[in-house]
Amino acid sequence: MGKNLITQARGKGSTTYRAPSHKYVGKICYRTYDESERNGVVFGKVVDLVDCPGHFAPLLIIKYDTKEEVLISAPLNIKVGDIVASGATAPVQTGNVLPLKNIPDGTYIYNLECKPGDGGKLVRTSGTFAKVVGKIGEGVSVMLPSKKQKNLCGECRATIGTIAGDGRLEKPFVKAGTRMHAMRARNKLYPQVSGVAMNAVDHPFGSGRGRHVGKPKNAPRWAPAGRNVGLIRAKRTGRKRR
Repeated sequence: MGKNLITQARGKGSTTYRAPSHKYVGKICYRTYDESERNGVVFGKVVDLVDCPGHFAPLLIIKYDTKEEVLISAPLNIKVGDIVASGATAPVQTGNVLPLKNIPDGTYIYNLECKPGDGGKLVRTSGTFAKVVGKIGEGVSVMLPSKKQKNLCGECRATIGTIAGDGRLEKPFVKAGTRMHAMRARNKLYPQVSGVAMNAVDHPFGSGRGRHVGKPKNAPRWAPAGRNVGLIRAKRTGRKRR
């Protein structure tokens, strides 16, 4: 018998599993990658430092000389009123945005673009940074926080520095209610319980005598969506004959 699983309820998109994005400050993104940035530099001023419930790190509101306002993750050691620059000829200083090809080796960077002009996709959480390893032809080799190296186009932009908010995981939640509100702000399910701890109407492994599954964990091959839980079924069984 199929059950109404949590994954099905999330896919339906009811209010219980919908992120309160109307409370978020905005989307992190660079300004448009135009000719003024490709061949020169655009200066801006840090207007404000804000806290967004949808992001772990504090955010930075920058107003450029072109009257544009952008929202990016705040680096360490930056304050309201500082002048930042964005462009190919910008100086290598904390908070400035440059193409990877113009950033020296060994520099700490964050908010890397995967494609030139996409606004930044990699290394965006608090306390993280990547490091420029070296230039390979027209590409740039970057070491990510996972210690893996990734080759990106030299035109992809990145911000100089380390994202603020380091040590966030070292502070305990202390109370379950505090963690509940933190998870709900980002549309994360809390608390997470195992299938054997649920009732029979909520999960195929639920109910029964204690924490016992009571049936094979491999779901039937043609099981409906509410029954297809447990271990991944093998493609074939038995001895392989030549």
